[in-house]
Amino acid sequence: MIDQLEYNTEREKLIIPEYGRHLQKMVNQAIAEEDEKKRNIIARSIIAVMGNIQPHFRDVPDFQHKLWDQLFIMSDFKLDVESPYEKPSREKLEEHPEPLEYPQNYPKYRFYGNNIKRMIDVAVKWEKGQMREALEFTIANHMKKCFLNWNKDTVDDEVIFKHLFELSDGSINLAKKEEDLRDTQKLMRPKKTNKSSSYRKKPARSGGKKRY
Repeated sequence: MIDQLEYNTEREKLIIPEYGRHLQKMVNQAIAEEDEKKRNIIARSIIAVMGNIQPHFRDVPDFQHKLWDQLFIMSDFKLDVESPYEKPSREKLEEHPEPLEYPQNYPKYRFYGNNIKRMIDVAVKWEKGQMREALEFTIANHMKKCFLNWNKDTVDDEVIFKHLFELSDGSINLAKKEEDLRDTQKLMRPKKTNKSSSYRKKPARSGGKKRY
């Protein structure tokens, strides 16, 4: 009796374990069926069972297409039946996805963030004039604020101008301008908030009749 026990380690590896071993045996039976008509009937029956096992697929667009694809995958692409959809290929399944393009990072000046670089790229495309110069100084002031948030100290304008010149590939050079960036205290000044504690009640009038 013990000799007839079948351990999972000795069984065939399931390609899609979610469907269980009994469904995999049905797929293997369909592959072994020599009669083409019977083989197609078995395949459609397997699809019906798969739909009941995975009812959440009914809310997915083209869920029938997904079931047929999974059926061919479970058969190791050996099942020869008529499918209402294009049969998947092993090459397509094993194809590696294209590597994702990550946002460009500048680890040397990470405290500025990627948005600063995007703003600089936009600024260099503008026609030179007052509008572009105003944008360049706006970017420089924001860079100074980012630097101070990271450094918590102070920074000379020449340092910001140098970084801006470098990040713009030499297209923006504010060191030649006579205008200075905003003062550190003004950039880092905390916003005023209206708190209930700041409300002061007016003193009551002395003398006279009280109004109710």
